Amino acid sequence: MTAYRRVLLKLSGEEFGGGKLGVDPDVVSRIAGEIAAVSAADVQIAVVIGGGNFFRGKELRQRGMDGVRADYMGMLGIVMNCLALQEFLEQRHVVTRVQTAIAMGQIAEPYIPLRAIRHLEKGRVVIFGAGMGLPFFTTDTVAVQRALETHCDAVLFTKNGVDGVYSADPKLDPTATRFDRLTYEDAISGNLRVIDQTAFTLAQENKMDLIIFGLHPEGNVLRVVQGEKIGTLVTSD
Repeated sequence: MTAYRRVLLKLSGEEFGGGKLGVDPDVVSRIAGEIAAVSAADVQIAVVIGGGNFFRGKELRQRGMDGVRADYMGMLGIVMNCLALQEFLEQRHVVTRVQTAIAMGQIAEPYIPLRAIRHLEKGRVVIFGAGMGLPFFTTDTVAVQRALETHCDAVLFTKNGVDGVYSADPKLDPTATRFDRLTYEDAISGNLRVIDQTAFTLAQENKMDLIIFGLHPEGNVLRVVQGEKIGTLVTSD
């Protein structure tokens, strides 16, 4: 039994690099195994990936680069992650489609919500690349946006080195406590920045549940879709 019929999984780009620049094949292969297990459980799953293992627009801006160009570079990094994940999923015989917000006809389909939904209904994994196709939007916000457009039941957020939402940064404050459940009002008023505030607000306005958890130990993604209480549930209630 599973708690959800269709979910969107948001993955950290930093996770793909194993803490380094580029793609770590062993890490991506393990993540592909997690997604394959969810698909095998008859849960429809779409994916949004960050690009922080290649480029982070914010950091490039701080070094003096034009913000718009920096964000587009980040979008291209995301697409490289998408193609890597597609390769390791298809090695596991999981039919996968990459759709991008920027036209890249030789390597991916254009992002078309109805086509994405049809792929999901057929049991295919759909990976959304190139962010929103626009500068100044984080992939956290893109994840919620794509989940709403494709009628997902929840967004599953994995963050590099984070296993839930805390009252403060646990790396800086040893007294920080983890929340099992939060309302959007509490998350926003408490200025809890585990994900982008725009993503929180968009999810709140549309009553979309978010679950924020860690990828470790192995099997956590399947446990979440099966209804096991892992990480932090952020909800309207």
